Amino acid sequence: MAAKILANLIVMGSGILARAFVQGYRQALANASKSGVAQETVQNIRRASKIMAEPEARQILGVTEHSTWEEILQKYDNLFEKNAQNGSFYLQSKVHRAKECLEAAYQKKGQDATNA
Repeated sequence: MAAKILANLIVMGSGILARAFVQGYRQALANASKSGVAQETVQNIRRASKIMAEPEARQILGVTEHSTWEEILQKYDNLFEKNAQNGSFYLQSKVHRAKECLEAAYQKKGQDATNA
């Protein structure tokens, strides 16, 4: 008899705790959406996933700061094709992002040289 009462208390207590947890989670989501924290977090995640630092890009492609654009394109084509054959989409995308980063850096240097 005592075991049955104890089991009922445990079941009822866990049900109450589960409902309270769900209600608290819903309230936290509502508060986050009102304050804009959720949108800001999503934007930061998206922004961070797209941005690659120039030193990282140079390391991925295996080029130096003094490499010409033709050398960078040659390294890019070589690495991109190797990863296309082996089927590594992740590495292919890293190589592509590295080329995009360096392309933006070289374009910026070209604009700075024409403005000076």
